[in-house]
Amino acid sequence: MPTAALTRRVIQLNAFGDTDVLQLQEEQIAPPAHGEVQLRQIAMGFNYIDIYQRSGKYPLPLPTGLGHEAAGVVESIGPGVTDFNVGDRVIYMNAGIGAYTDRRNVDATRLARIPDGLDELAAVAVFFKAMTAEYLLRKTYQVKAGNIVLVHAAAGGVGQVLSRWAKALGAHVIGTAGSDEKCRIAREAGCDHAINYSQEGWVERVIAASGGRKAHVVYDSVGRHTFLGSLDCAAKFATVVVFGAASGPSPAIDPELLNKKGCLYLTRPSVFPHNADAVTFRANADAVFEALSKGWIKPSVSARFTLDTVADAHAMAEKRENAGAIVILP
Repeated sequence: MPTAALTRRVIQLNAFGDTDVLQLQEEQIAPPAHGEVQLRQIAMGFNYIDIYQRSGKYPLPLPTGLGHEAAGVVESIGPGVTDFNVGDRVIYMNAGIGAYTDRRNVDATRLARIPDGLDELAAVAVFFKAMTAEYLLRKTYQVKAGNIVLVHAAAGGVGQVLSRWAKALGAHVIGTAGSDEKCRIAREAGCDHAINYSQEGWVERVIAASGGRKAHVVYDSVGRHTFLGSLDCAAKFATVVVFGAASGPSPAIDPELLNKKGCLYLTRPSVFPHNADAVTFRANADAVFEALSKGWIKPSVSARFTLDTVADAHAMAEKRENAGAIVILP
């Protein structure tokens, strides 16, 4: 049965800007409505899209919460919910903006159960990132054994998961990163080779790393700094996947350039349409949990913050000081 109204601590934005726009406030939370459950959140995920939305690069209607991903325990159940019980451990990444909070009402269709043996912090450290890797590797381009795969920002949260999973599928994985230290991390994450894209000639070194062969698929979350080079790293008829813009938006190009570079396929997908309904979302989550159970991917927490220090999490990520996942605790 629904509980009486409780209070919660939540991050709210009333304006876009630097980290000082992240305001922690306390407010009342109503009992869960029809089709909802109320979660006591144990850990929240941080993703680079949070920075884009905080800064206004990806503007949201104001005022707004922030954050897409969290794991927690079901504390109460609204009318009409039959899939979950009080005490179930669950996770979400597509329940709408507002995950930066210690308690939240969530549409039950947006939830997946966390398997036994996987704790909430480890689950949230990898879930959104692995759900991104899942559609990139299994749907946007179906990576197979023997493929040459180029992963930009391979030392980042998504990059490490993408590299490990591609390697587990039998691909030859070339990673790039912005420093020699991050290249080391990329190699530890499964890349056969790691190239520093902040140095001149990185495109030539990427191609040389696979014996002169170009990539069947390029995964580019960096954007402006790497995009044109990505086209040069792609083999004839290859797929270039732009799924982020850490260095700024990719430059606009004449479609004829894709023809001249080898009849390339260019796409700009995102994780949310690939998980738009409960059946698809839970099937994809099962694929992620299977990859975790097989050791194909591993949770990698680089830093922990709390709701009180969430601005520090954003500052660390913007300076690119983290390698791996940032987790936010209540």
